[in-house]
Amino acid sequence: MFNRIYAIFVGRNREFVRDRSSLAWSLLLPVVLVFGLSFAFDGQRDEYTVGVLQAEPDIDTGAHPFLETKYVRFVAYDDLDEAMLKVERHQLDLLIDLGPPARYWINPTAAKGYFVEFALLQTASPSSNTVVKEQIEGDPVRYSDWVLPGILGMNMMFSCLFGVGYVIVRYRKNGFLKRLRATPLTAFEFITAQVASRMVLIMLITTFVYTGTHLLLDTRMEGSYFTLFLIALVGAISLVSLGLVVSARVTSEELAGGLLNLINWPMMLLSGVWFSLEGAGETVRGMSQIFPLTHILDSARAVMLDGATLTDVAPSLAALTVLSGVFLAIGSAIFRWEQY
Repeated sequence: MFNRIYAIFVGRNREFVRDRSSLAWSLLLPVVLVFGLSFAFDGQRDEYTVGVLQAEPDIDTGAHPFLETKYVRFVAYDDLDEAMLKVERHQLDLLIDLGPPARYWINPTAAKGYFVEFALLQTASPSSNTVVKEQIEGDPVRYSDWVLPGILGMNMMFSCLFGVGYVIVRYRKNGFLKRLRATPLTAFEFITAQVASRMVLIMLITTFVYTGTHLLLDTRMEGSYFTLFLIALVGAISLVSLGLVVSARVTSEELAGGLLNLINWPMMLLSGVWFSLEGAGETVRGMSQIFPLTHILDSARAVMLDGATLTDVAPSLAALTVLSGVFLAIGSAIFRWEQY
């Protein structure tokens, strides 16, 4: 069995490496995106963002005149430590607790925080109790620091889904799978070889791209490289397994492309590749949890930006493992060798 799996594994790797255009695209796309976005958006954020320390997710704008300030996005937080960390890293311009007693936290090195503080003090009533000010110091998280996991995850998503799902449909259409069926190779062995091949290639490409951008842009890395590698490994298996579900019975390349895009785009928009979902509604954030990419990016950013440990990201890894098992079981059960 292992010899058969290894033979398919080696053949798929050679096929990918010989396709120079696909290899170049997988390497160059994430690098170009990271450097382009770093140049365009580092240090820029168009709107003011203020955290409101409260237990309820919905903010009552009538609770304080400041909450009615225009062009300020207010986000509720129930964890003081988490919110203070975001103020420290310039991800929040100001954090306010309406109390009593009323108090707020600000980073004195944040330019936007200065103007938001001015707006807060202007809305304070002279007859009310003084709002207590507390300062937090820390370096900002650049956009390139935050978006790097998103771009690497997006590249993994496209490579895993199209690199397996689209390719297997092509194999089925040109009769390659039909010829394999005449051999002792089983569906499970073929799928295992495809998963292993794509996983190895994606991990090599992702490691290469991450190392280059990390060294050149000096991106933030607070946690363990081993934990980050493990997240990428488990995430790649989950995404490849999802691609297998799509390709298990589809016989048309056009239909396969449509189905894969139907999965790719919602996942890319709702998993936080380009922007944070912290200010989104509970429904949107709940929907995002069904996508493997959401768990990959949340845990990767926690390790890179917050120094999360393996224990901290264990729930995300467990979710990815369960999803992988489900996808592999479904793909193996409905797999079709022939086109008809």
